[in-house]
Amino acid sequence: MDKKNCCVSSEHPSHEAELVRVNRILGQVAGIKKMVEEHRYCMDIISQIRAARSALKSVERNILKTHLQNCVVQSFCSETERENKIKELTQLFEHFDD
Repeated sequence: MDKKNCCVSSEHPSHEAELVRVNRILGQVAGIKKMVEEHRYCMDIISQIRAARSALKSVERNILKTHLQNCVVQSFCSETERENKIKELTQLFEHFDD
């Protein structure tokens, strides 16, 4: 790998596109809160919770993909940085085991 060309940018990638999804999820969560306050049917509430969780997982996947394509790829320029990125991802997945 050409070390001159592999380190394109030290800036964090933009996740602007995910803001639309996050705002939609906020609306879903507000709707869930309202359903709980109104004592709506349990299965309807659970259904909405699962939909919001699924939407959050989608945002997570997209941000992780961007991280891998940008931040992790850039870390290949330095063995230390590469090891740091591997450690960072390993700790993340060990901490949030689902």
